[in-house]
Amino acid sequence: EVNAGIWGHRKDTLDLDVYATDSRGIVVYDSQGQALGQDFSQWRDVKLTLEGRYGARTSTAVGYPSARGSQAVSSMYVAAPIRIAGRTVGVLTVSQPQAKVQALVDRAQRRVLESGLWMLGLSSAIGVAVTLWVVWHVRRLRRYAQTVQYGDAPGSGNGNGSGNAGLPDAPGELGDLAKALGGMRQRLDGREYVQGYLQALTHELKSPIAAVAAGAELLQDDLPAQDRAQFAKDIADQSQRMKRLVDRMLELARLEQGSALQFKAVPLEALLLGLRDECLQPASAAALRSLQLTVQAATSSAWLSEPALLRMALRNLIDNAVDFSPEGGTVTLSATSEEISVSDQGSGVPEYAMARLGERFFTTPRPDGTRSGTGLGLTITRRIGEQLGFELQFENLSHGFRVRLKLADSQVPSRAV
Repeated sequence: EVNAGIWGHRKDTLDLDVYATDSRGIVVYDSQGQALGQDFSQWRDVKLTLEGRYGARTSTAVGYPSARGSQAVSSMYVAAPIRIAGRTVGVLTVSQPQAKVQALVDRAQRRVLESGLWMLGLSSAIGVAVTLWVVWHVRRLRRYAQTVQYGDAPGSGNGNGSGNAGLPDAPGELGDLAKALGGMRQRLDGREYVQGYLQALTHELKSPIAAVAAGAELLQDDLPAQDRAQFAKDIADQSQRMKRLVDRMLELARLEQGSALQFKAVPLEALLLGLRDECLQPASAAALRSLQLTVQAATSSAWLSEPALLRMALRNLIDNAVDFSPEGGTVTLSATSEEISVSDQGSGVPEYAMARLGERFFTTPRPDGTRSGTGLGLTITRRIGEQLGFELQFENLSHGFRVRLKLADSQVPSRAV
């Protein structure tokens, strides 16, 4: 019994036929017993083998039916020489009907077709995945470019972000394109930053320059001593206002350009006491208006923060509180491990203006009706808060106004220690 597996095909019959010829091509053996004595010398398998070459042929039975039964079918023949002492004395041919091999051919074709379909499907899936991957990155770059175009990209328009702020992370050449977009956005930000500051500074300097020019022109005339002194005072006041404005603009520019921060433990009580003594120096605004500055802070309270920037933020709040306090009033500086507050006894801030506090150049009238401020103090303090990790909270009191510097809840640089 034949029971063999050949390339996944189960073989259960013996389909090989064998015949042998002598050196003249005469059949001397036939497994079917039908071709004995016949001359096969002209068949390619016998002829070529006797000539010393590879002998093989495929043909139907002509004079030799290579099939089981009476029906002749196409068969494959492969021959090999029979040698004795190095001399070819005959030919041995093995044949098999092609129909018996066709099952193996058909299976091989199916395997090739299935493998081809699998490869086609896999290639299509890889192609779709790569296309979607590229499209996803390109769309992220497109959204980033659109946000830059409309001024909504992180850091755009402020000049305070790096060229890679909010930039999509992409590999290879797409990453190079993303970096190029980031560099372009950074240059655009710098240009918009300078342009915006020039426009704002020009706008804010118009009034004091006009006042100085008018006062200088009037001083050229013959005026009473009292008027001359008043105009000279106005010129000095406006010049001082321009100086404050330029100084504040420079401070804000340094903050928005960003610099390396060095965080240290800052004892809050010592910080507030130092600011109080500084603000009560002789000839200071607080001393001239007989204001009192009180400090309420636990000795152990401290923040891990940037000392210089924290001091600048508090000094801006204290200056505002001094400006809006009535003569002889009290400014209270309080600190805990979670917040620092500055309170005054002024008239507070109108409700309509609360939402605009911290806007660049926005000011409210002082108790004497003037607008001597630059409108940048709270802007600078808010920007410092963004860098150090605290937020500003405003509150009208029954008699006065309070500003809180409150540590934010998540991912903040500054924290209580």
